[in-house]
Amino acid sequence: MSREASPRIAAYAALGGLALIAALVTRRPELAALGAPFLLVLGAGLLTAADPELRASVRIDRDRLIEGDELTVEIDLEAARTVERLELLLELPAGVVVADGDNPAAVRVAGARTLSLRLRAERWGAYSVGDLTVRARDPLGLFARTGRIRSGLPVKVYPTREALRRLLRPAETQLYSGDELARTKGEGLEFADLRPFMFGDRVRRINWRASARRGELWVNEQHPERNVDVVLFVDSFAEVRRGSASTLDLAVRAAATLAARYTKRRDRVGLVSFGGYLRWLEPGGGLVQLYRIVDALLDTEITLSHAWKEIDHVPTRTLPPQALVVALTPLLDDRSIRALLDLRARGFDLDVIELSPAAYVDPGTTEAEQLAYRIWRLQRAALRSRFHAAGVPVVEWRDGEPLARPIEEVTAFRRNATLSRA
Repeated sequence: MSREASPRIAAYAALGGLALIAALVTRRPELAALGAPFLLVLGAGLLTAADPELRASVRIDRDRLIEGDELTVEIDLEAARTVERLELLLELPAGVVVADGDNPAAVRVAGARTLSLRLRAERWGAYSVGDLTVRARDPLGLFARTGRIRSGLPVKVYPTREALRRLLRPAETQLYSGDELARTKGEGLEFADLRPFMFGDRVRRINWRASARRGELWVNEQHPERNVDVVLFVDSFAEVRRGSASTLDLAVRAAATLAARYTKRRDRVGLVSFGGYLRWLEPGGGLVQLYRIVDALLDTEITLSHAWKEIDHVPTRTLPPQALVVALTPLLDDRSIRALLDLRARGFDLDVIELSPAAYVDPGTTEAEQLAYRIWRLQRAALRSRFHAAGVPVVEWRDGEPLARPIEEVTAFRRNATLSRA
């Protein structure tokens, strides 16, 4: 800990020195007595300003939270000498606030002492908690020893998940067993069709009622249950923000929700973060893959870049054939728009959830501002029509609305529209 002198020392020394000088000049010893208390305090301060040999450590009760959760931070203090006034400041990241306790705080430490704070995570992200700044003052307040303890305890705050009744269905399924009904016919539980009995069919598949009516053997065909490959395309080229809410927050929350739901039903999920630099996770299943995706989402941020990145830079295995690509994008950057249209041209099954920037844009008050706002809205409507013409559903999702609404609208679009093939 570094030692700092208080301005009081200079004041006491000046007053004591002036009293001594005045006594010498006027030859009146009683004037020296006026400065004696200041000099005695200064001397006592110099004798008692020893290093308290303070030791501090920071502990947290948990390192993984969900938005809105709280964690307890305990600060252990131990001093070889009594510290009459110890000032502490626990440095907190922007997404974490104090829910209970004092920060900064001033306490007296005699021996060992533990302080406790309750912190609340208000925004998703990967944070570092525990850096502590301390200042110990001597009893007379003449000297202060300042130090900084770097703990750097990692804390991960996961985004809250939306409630969904159903998920987006792909145009094609994969080969492995899962919970999605395939459009093909085979061994399964869901009835698909009837066909005449053929050599090799199992007896348990015979539909006896249909066979009795038609006078020959007929068997049931079923839709097999298969798994799905889902690739979450998170556009981090640009965002629109107002206060603490932004389109990027919507993207991360939606991606975490979809990843959790798809992995829960034995599907394989991958991630492509398409922005200032390209990151990806190959499709995989299980709880480990879910944590990989969510941890990658916590590091998602808007990175300004004018580098041209085509979707061809993504490894082939990242976008497996017959994969369902769910794009979470505000449709603000031409590079991400062209990348999505390129995906559709290459035959990928694509759904676009537009993280609507309209809720964060002020239409203005003047006639010119309102006219520019209407033109901007028309341009965005034309962009959606461009995707619709390619057979891609584009549904707006606004802050404050449940994610289930755009999911239902995409499902209705896919049900009523003919999926065009490139």
